[in-house]
Amino acid sequence: MSAIEHTQVLEFKLGDDRYCVDIEHVAEIVDVGSLTSVPNAPSYVEGVMDLRGRTTSIIDPKVIYDIRAETDPKRIVVFDPDSVGNGGAVGWLVDEVEQVIQAPEDDLDDAPVEDDAGIKGVLKRQEEFAVWVEPTMFEEL
Repeated sequence: MSAIEHTQVLEFKLGDDRYCVDIEHVAEIVDVGSLTSVPNAPSYVEGVMDLRGRTTSIIDPKVIYDIRAETDPKRIVVFDPDSVGNGGAVGWLVDEVEQVIQAPEDDLDDAPVEDDAGIKGVLKRQEEFAVWVEPTMFEEL
C-alpha cells in the first residue's frame, strides 16, 4: 500500500469563494499598496508596483475568472518569477489570505472546465471546496 502524496497549498479568497495554489509558486504575500497604472494594458492588469527593487505586474484574477464580487482586495500573492514561466515578477490581488494546508492528492477532483483557465482541479475540504489554480496560466496572457 503506497502513501498518499500531499502538497502544501495556500488558500485565499476571491469574493466569497476559496481558491488555492501550490505554495511552491509563492514568493511572498504583501499588503496592497499604491499601484501605477499602465496605459493600454489588458483589463486584468491593475498596474505595477515596486517590490524590493523589482517592477512587479499586479493582476486581478477576478477579471480573468469573471468573478463579480464587490470586495476590495487586501493582499497580493507574489509568485516566484521562475514559477510563472516567463521570468517576470507577477502578483495576484486577493481579498484574503486564509492559510497554508496539506492537501492530499486524493482530495483533488478534476477541473470542472476544459479550457485554458489554469484550473488544476477542485480540492474537497470538509464541507467546502477550494478551486486549485495554476499561476502559470498568466504567462500567456
